[in-house]
Amino acid sequence: MNLSRLELRILPPVTFALCVLLALFLSWLIPVHFPLAVLAWFLCALCFVASGAIGIVSLISFWRAKTTVNPVRVDAATTLVEGGLYAFSRNPMYLAFALLLLSLCFYLANPLTFLAVALFVAYITRFQIVPEERALEARFGERYRLYRQRVRRWI
Repeated sequence: MNLSRLELRILPPVTFALCVLLALFLSWLIPVHFPLAVLAWFLCALCFVASGAIGIVSLISFWRAKTTVNPVRVDAATTLVEGGLYAFSRNPMYLAFALLLLSLCFYLANPLTFLAVALFVAYITRFQIVPEERALEARFGERYRLYRQRVRRWI
C-alpha cells in the first residue's frame, strides 16, 4: 500500500489530544463566549453522553467480531464489521472522538474552538480514514465496496 508520510502515523487519540489542546489554547488566547450558556451546557452534556455511548458500543462491536481496533494495523482486520452502529456510520469510533471534542467546545462556549473540531475531522478523514478505506478495500474487495456505497463515512 502506498502511504504518504502522514498517513496512519499519528494515532487518532493523539490527534484528538492535540485538537483538545488547540481548543483550550484558542479559548485562552481569544476569550470570546456565546451568550446562550444554558443551551451550550445542554449541548455539551448531549455530545458527551453520545460520544461515550457511541465509543463503547463501537468497541464492543469490534471485540465481538474478534477483529483489531488498532488504527495502524488495518491490514490485520479479520472481519468487516457492518452491523450495529456500523450500519449507519463507517467510522463511529472517530465520530465518538469528534463528539467528545465538540462537547469540550460547547463547555468552553467559545466559537473559535470549533475550528479544532473541523481540523480533527479533516485530518482524520485524510490521514486515517482514507488509508483505512484503501486497506479495507484491498482486504475485503467487493464486499467492502458495497458496504461503502451503502453506509456513509461519518453520519
